[in-house]
Amino acid sequence: MSTPLSRRGARGVRDQFGQSLAGPARDSLATVEPEPDTKDWTWTLTRRCEQCGLAAGDVPVAEVPERAFVAAEEWVAILRSSPAVVSRPEPTVWSPLEYGAHVRDVYRLFDERLALMLTEDEPTFADWDQDVTAREQRYAEQDPELVADEIEAAALTFVARVRSLRPDQLERRGFRSNGSEFTVVTLCQYFLHDVIHHLWDVTGQSDATTSLELG
Repeated sequence: MSTPLSRRGARGVRDQFGQSLAGPARDSLATVEPEPDTKDWTWTLTRRCEQCGLAAGDVPVAEVPERAFVAAEEWVAILRSSPAVVSRPEPTVWSPLEYGAHVRDVYRLFDERLALMLTEDEPTFADWDQDVTAREQRYAEQDPELVADEIEAAALTFVARVRSLRPDQLERRGFRSNGSEFTVVTLCQYFLHDVIHHLWDVTGQSDATTSLELG
């Protein structure tokens, strides 16, 4: 996973996103940076996540496009309808807006990595520091409507690429700089856990996309 541990298990926007939790003003909250996460979340490929409930390693790659699209639609709904979208529930916990901006970048990043795996033999992915990105791109100050639009666009691009996969491409490999190995299948599964886990971070819903249908 790619979100700092101090943000995990956070009381996000619960109760149908109806109430913003009391606390310091948005500007004050945004100046406090959560601690970086140094954990290796690749374990989510081999066992069910006890927090969000997803057993990512059991999800067939053929199901990833629809579930990725549904997760994106959930994020769009949060960003467009939550009155608490810019509010951090705690000083070191991202707001739904910050999570949403991160998720947008996750869709983009994994699409780039997937494309690299399909065009190069056993590439090593460039490092990505999500905490530096959040600060440099000022996630907390971005426009929720624009982020929602960008999630939709990024999701459509990623979903189209996954849907176009051929059986002979599924075992192509790629590596992180720390040596972690992914196949096309496990990269897609790892991605899916990331975006679904962040829905849990914000809503408290366990693997909500299993019960949702495309509208």
